[in-house]
Amino acid sequence: MNTPAMSSVSSPDPGTMDLSAYAVEAAVEQSHWWFNGRRRLFTHEIARLHLAPEAPILDIGTGTGANLRVLKTLGFRNIVGFDLSDDAIRYCASKGLGAVRRGDICALPTTSDSINLVMATDIVEHVDDDALALREIARVLAPGGHAMIAVPAFPSLWGRQDEVSHHKRRYRRRQLEELVSTSGLRPARVFYFNYLLFAPIWLVRQAIRILRLPLDSELQINRPLLNRLLTLTFALDIETARRLRIPFGVSLFCLAKKPAT
Repeated sequence: MNTPAMSSVSSPDPGTMDLSAYAVEAAVEQSHWWFNGRRRLFTHEIARLHLAPEAPILDIGTGTGANLRVLKTLGFRNIVGFDLSDDAIRYCASKGLGAVRRGDICALPTTSDSINLVMATDIVEHVDDDALALREIARVLAPGGHAMIAVPAFPSLWGRQDEVSHHKRRYRRRQLEELVSTSGLRPARVFYFNYLLFAPIWLVRQAIRILRLPLDSELQINRPLLNRLLTLTFALDIETARRLRIPFGVSLFCLAKKPAT
């Protein structure tokens, strides 16, 4: 279920970002409203699974460690992270967030049927063959295991952040559901989120494009007061998005399950 790339930007390794974007992310990841909101969402969804602290968990595309921070806070002890970027691995090590190794989502160095939870948040959109990436996730999951997937949504929101992050595409809900189902997983919960800021983000991205602002990352567009306001807005968004099933949003969440047999 591949879609044509929407940007001519290429990267030395699929799944990596501009080095300057990693630096910005590493600096703001712990306090930025966008990361805070995602941590709130992922924490809630992981808690619903009632996993044991020793459950094998795999975080693919660790970036600078946002998901590892969530998993560590929740008390999980058997966590492995994979990323193709040596810079991302170094950032995670410097924060003491656990073991991160070099690994490709399309050829995971992990035993089949061995993982209880795979987190693949904002990674599938980086690779050329997203169908292969999902099949690899399905392969390593233990029967009855879950995959937590988040991707950027709506092609009309394509902007500077997609370019510096080396994204290949943005998704619609049905497209992601079909991709997940084809891999052999069953979508259990799929919904858009960050819907309250959909229009403002669309407008900001149009302005960045028209004015050709030289940003290393959209995460730089922030101030303490704005961060507090957006943190509250995104918290409300997270609490309501999974219940209201709004038909649009900046991002798309999917919790998928591998059949037990």
